[in-house]
Amino acid sequence: MTIRICMWSGPRNLSSAMMRSFEARNDCAVLDEPFFAPYLAVTGVDHPGREETLAAHETDPNKAVKVCLQRPPNDESLYFQKHMPHQMNDGFDRSWMHQCRHFFLLRDPAAVIASYAKGRTKFTTEDIGFLQQAQLYDEICGWADTPPPIISSEDILKNPEAMLRKLCVALDIQFDPAMLSWPKGRRATDGAWAPYWYKNVEASTGFGEPKETLPAVEPRYLEIYEKCSQAYLPLYTHRLRNK
Repeated sequence: MTIRICMWSGPRNLSSAMMRSFEARNDCAVLDEPFFAPYLAVTGVDHPGREETLAAHETDPNKAVKVCLQRPPNDESLYFQKHMPHQMNDGFDRSWMHQCRHFFLLRDPAAVIASYAKGRTKFTTEDIGFLQQAQLYDEICGWADTPPPIISSEDILKNPEAMLRKLCVALDIQFDPAMLSWPKGRRATDGAWAPYWYKNVEASTGFGEPKETLPAVEPRYLEIYEKCSQAYLPLYTHRLRNK
C-alpha cells in the first residue's frame, strides 16, 4: 500500500529541504509541486522560470491529480508530495486529497518575505500563500478525522531529529535517521524552476543552523506582512512542539 504524504507550504519555507529529507529515505519517492504549471497556465502569472515550467511539466490540473494518485516510480511505500496552497487555483479538483495524509509547514512571514524578495521583488500577499494555507487547513479539518499536523521550520532547524520524529509520529509512519542528511546537488525530481530557487538546498547536506533574529520587514512589504501574520499566527499556535 502506498502512503501519500502531502506537505502544504508557502515558498521559502524550508520546503525543498523537507523534500530532500524525505527523499533521503529508501522507502520514499518525492513529487515536486505538481500544480505549479497548471497554476501558471490558468492564472498567467509572471514568475521566474515560467516558460521552463510550462514547457517541462503537465499544465492540465486534472492530469496533475492523476500524477498525485499514481504509484511511486519504484513502488516505494511512501510518496511525499511538496504542494503550495496558492497553486491550488479555484476550480482545481481537491477530492483526491482524501486519499492522502497531510501536514503543514510554517515559517515566520518576516523571514519568508525577506527570502522571497531576493528572487522576485514584486509580489502580492497571495503569492506567498499564507492566506490560502490557513483556508486549506480549515478545509481539511472539516473532513479529516483529526487535524493535520503543523510544523515550524524554525523548530526543525533548532532540533531536526526531535521535530522530524514528532512529525513522523503524527503522520503514523516510522522515523528514519536517513532523513537528517543528504548529498549535495540537483535532483532529477526537482522542478524546472530549480535554477531560480534551489541554489541553497542544492549546496546543502542537511538542515542548516537557525537564524538568531528575524529580518526587518521593508516598508514596501509591511501591508503584505500584516495580512500574512493574521493567517500565520493562529496556525502557529497549533504547531507540533518539542517538549
